[in-house]
Amino acid sequence: MSERSGRERAVMLAEMAPHPSVTVGLLADENGLLAGDPPVTYLDGTEAPAYALTNGKRGIGVGTKRNCTQPDGDRATVILVTDRRTLCLVGSAEGDESIEVEHDTLADVQYHTGLIANRLVVETPRKRVHCWIDRTVDEEMLEAVTAYVEDRLPETPISETAAEQRQYKSTYRGKPINPPEQQAADGDGGTAADRDGTADEAVRTDEDESDDDQPTVTYRGKEVDPSYLR
Repeated sequence: MSERSGRERAVMLAEMAPHPSVTVGLLADENGLLAGDPPVTYLDGTEAPAYALTNGKRGIGVGTKRNCTQPDGDRATVILVTDRRTLCLVGSAEGDESIEVEHDTLADVQYHTGLIANRLVVETPRKRVHCWIDRTVDEEMLEAVTAYVEDRLPETPISETAAEQRQYKSTYRGKPINPPEQQAADGDGGTAADRDGTADEAVRTDEDESDDDQPTVTYRGKEVDPSYLR
């Protein structure tokens, strides 16, 4: 796609979008949030973005909210919620990374607000993807995004096996890479909690986001509550 045709398509999609967060500047990446191709080039021919979200440094967490792929330098993260998927693009000078989760693989979607940042969490039967969002995004918009995705959840839950196969795709320099749980299966390490992505969120809320910035301390393989260390 040429630069001119890409911008023309960005103009068309921005005009069609139901929310003003989808702008020509963001779709065409006029502010240089990514290092490579602009977000509009990642969209399929009939795909239409409904909402656009960004974050500067926190990136995208896969499995747990601490397991983040973060942008580097002056790059950022762009999150496009389209009519069929949540598409996350993380800017990197070595090659932008994309993580996508199709709506028809989801079991749940929710949002969280915090003192430092907000999150949109899209969840398959086996994995959570944490989309960090700039704190300036108001809760009304987060509710609208969540409702939009909820309306597209499958009426009949898909099996866990199918979910594992289809839950999300991650690419590096345009090539697919294994998700974290597959890397663990191949011998790249990782705890059971990291692989199923459930332990970190089971009893925690975002009332105190500062805990995310603290190192994890374990004793005999179990995580120690940070409050005991204060």
